[in-house]
Amino acid sequence: MKTQVLSLDAKANGEIELSDAIFGLEPRADLIQRVVIWQLAKRRSGNHNILTRAEVDRTKQRVGKQKGGGCARHGPRSAPLFVGGAKAMGPVTHSHEFDLPKKVRALGLKHALSAKAKAGALVVLDAAAAKDVKTNVLAKQLKVLGAENALVVDGSFDKNFEMSARNLAAVSLVPVAGLNVYDIVRREKLVLTQAAIKAIEERLA
Repeated sequence: MKTQVLSLDAKANGEIELSDAIFGLEPRADLIQRVVIWQLAKRRSGNHNILTRAEVDRTKQRVGKQKGGGCARHGPRSAPLFVGGAKAMGPVTHSHEFDLPKKVRALGLKHALSAKAKAGALVVLDAAAAKDVKTNVLAKQLKVLGAENALVVDGSFDKNFEMSARNLAAVSLVPVAGLNVYDIVRREKLVLTQAAIKAIEERLA
């Protein structure tokens, strides 16, 4: 499939051929969802923790005698039944990470890219470079491109462009090596440079 290449000033600068095997698939939401869930599970810290009965700072002696006390039979005050006792089967520190096959991850990325292309939310730039560090100028240029809320992907970012974009809350910059499904999905537009497209096609070939 062919798509138009634009400059940062929104001027046409030729066309580029995109691989149908990467940008021309019929998007599958289930594959994209699987990869997003895997990503989010992997980034969870898993540090939530509670005190078990062995760790609660209370006496381990019985409340009273087993028989003859005139009330229910109870163990120590650290039991979940009592105020200040431990929580039964509460959360403990553990990893939420799970395995996902590399082929599924790669396929999820292809479908995420295809979803943006099919929705008309893909913008191809000849280069992501700025003459000066001017956030306001870059914000206006991205607005003209319709990429105010966008993920910008390049092989290696121009320093002026990177510094101009760092104060734009709705714009994320990601190198090709860090391109992932979650970042693609959470932004309205996907902005790729020609260098990025070449690197993506080499990576997913």
